[in-house]
Amino acid sequence: MAREKFQTLTEPMFYILLSLREECCGADVMARVGALTHGRVSVGPGTLYNLLDSFQQAGMIRETAVAGRKRSYLITDKGRETLEAEYRRLLALTEDYKACIGEEDLS
Repeated sequence: MAREKFQTLTEPMFYILLSLREECCGADVMARVGALTHGRVSVGPGTLYNLLDSFQQAGMIRETAVAGRKRSYLITDKGRETLEAEYRRLLALTEDYKACIGEEDLS
């Protein structure tokens, strides 16, 4: 059975949506992802603009401004719901880990 699109998010997907809680353009999103993750996750322009297009088509973000080639975006309610669902999924994973491995091994 095929997995539904955006049922789970990759790290770049998660951080792009998280970055778009405030209106920003693509270059700002790339900078925010790097800052949020202290450089652990980076998003190149090809990946970013492909995902922005996919998110927009899925109704998870909306375009808010266009100035020449510069486009700005903002997360929608559907995008917020997807981000929240992924956050809850990640919390469940960590709780499962804690239950299986135990708190003492978290150092």
